[in-house]
Amino acid sequence: MESPLAAFARELSSLAERTAPAVVAVHGRRHAHSSGVHWRTDLVVTADHTLRRDEDITVSAATGAESAATLVGRDPGTDIALLKIEGLAAPAAQHGGAPPPAVGDLALVIGRSPNSGTNASMGMIGAVSGPWRTWRGGELDAYIRLDANVFAGSSGGAVVDLKGSVTGIATTALSRVAGLAIPASTVNRVVDQLLARGSVPRPYLGVSLHAVPMPQQFRTKFAVEGSHGIMILEVEPQGPADRGGILGGDIVLELEGKSVGAVEDVQSALGWDTVGKPVRLKLIRGGELKEATVTVGERSRSSAS
Repeated sequence: MESPLAAFARELSSLAERTAPAVVAVHGRRHAHSSGVHWRTDLVVTADHTLRRDEDITVSAATGAESAATLVGRDPGTDIALLKIEGLAAPAAQHGGAPPPAVGDLALVIGRSPNSGTNASMGMIGAVSGPWRTWRGGELDAYIRLDANVFAGSSGGAVVDLKGSVTGIATTALSRVAGLAIPASTVNRVVDQLLARGSVPRPYLGVSLHAVPMPQQFRTKFAVEGSHGIMILEVEPQGPADRGGILGGDIVLELEGKSVGAVEDVQSALGWDTVGKPVRLKLIRGGELKEATVTVGERSRSSAS
């Protein structure tokens, strides 16, 4: 009779074998490769930080066939890049529909090396939380931390649950603590945006901000709930905030009716879907309560704030 441990090991091997054909090796930097996942027909998702060039990118399928890839677009904020490969000889990965992973769930990270082929590591989901903003300014639908080892070259590979569903894309670039899984729902959202416009819109006000403590008299006078407000230190000339009448020295108390007491509160309130839309601000100016409306701009790669 086969032991439970042997049966479990055989199931893991089968799981890796079933997933591997959808995982490709990506050649987009000198002297090193990364992995990618055939996400939709002729479309491969990989980790943006592993692509050091926009042209002369190729992918190697499980069959050994090498194909030229065209960069559709990239989003450094979520560490996602999208490649198009005509007639890719690889099946698309199974993703979506599975329940969100929970802490303690087991997962495999499946990557591909052009030399050694499929590689896999096993671990558990070490931490899960709700929507999370990366240090690069992108938005993940969930924070999913892996305790599985993400081997060199496996960034961009598949994170697979024990039912064979790809729950996300592995990356080592968004956290200094451990590898993360970029959730499949985030990947789908970013892929749609990259297909539509080649980039992901990033909200932009054109200001520098700093949290400041609110004096008790202001808190009493203006019925301020929090202990801090957000001071506008600088306003970029002709930027969205400038056009909305915002001045240096203004102290923002609310954004779209929600209290803001930290710079992160402002960033969280300005999602990608606010670009081009007006947002209402309640602020203190010259000791008086004011209201203003700013139409959120789109951050370019050269924008500083």
